Amino acid sequence: MDPCQELNDKLIQKKYNVRLKDVVKTFTKRLFYYVFDEHENELQSLKKTFLDIANNLDINDGETIWNEFQGKFQTIRTKLDLDAVAVVNFDPATKSLEEVYLACPGFYAISIYRLSHELYVQNVPIIPRMMSEYVHGITGIDIHPGATIGDSFFVDHGTGIVIGETSIIKNNVKIFQGVTLGGIQVKKSLESTKRHPTIEDNVTIYANATILGGDIVIGANSTIGANVWITESVPENSLVTYQTEIKIRPKKNGIR
Repeated sequence: MDPCQELNDKLIQKKYNVRLKDVVKTFTKRLFYYVFDEHENELQSLKKTFLDIANNLDINDGETIWNEFQGKFQTIRTKLDLDAVAVVNFDPATKSLEEVYLACPGFYAISIYRLSHELYVQNVPIIPRMMSEYVHGITGIDIHPGATIGDSFFVDHGTGIVIGETSIIKNNVKIFQGVTLGGIQVKKSLESTKRHPTIEDNVTIYANATILGGDIVIGANSTIGANVWITESVPENSLVTYQTEIKIRPKKNGIR
């Protein structure tokens, strides 16, 4: 038998316990609730669920991982409160912090990102990505848990946003729907390299802008207009726009 075919047959036959997707979904929701509304009995239940998930995925030292993760909850909450304030400060459609916590999809996606990122930096396999894919399905916002995101991050609307694994986003950045922070090439050989851009402080990126490449830096205090395609660095204090011509004229008779 062809060795490649034999390997494929083994992979196909292996059981992957895909029902863990539902377990992680529930765990992620409950974890989000706990960060904002602590109950000691709930914490013990969350810990048990995490250890069960880790055991099913053959992850060693689950207890140690959980203890370190739990120790970051207050720091995560502090960061999320800053993110929530950023929404109220910049979004005219949002009237209160309560609205952010209860009804803002961008904030929900950022919350799950900040939780999953802490597990990612502990080198926990699979679980951070499962958490991020759960919230991706709910909000349409795809933030890889490996991305590095600073304080007061604001996502407006959010649907269709993609933020790649090695992206670096610094403080007070605002991103609108459809923005992609991606890699200019997709090659497995680039796995250990920085493939996604760096966004400096106080940058605003408007809808459907695409910024590609690991060497790309968007300088501080810059504004990236809608629909632009960027594959080279932008100096600080820049305004980048895409020029197009829109014609508005009276209809001719018979045109509906």
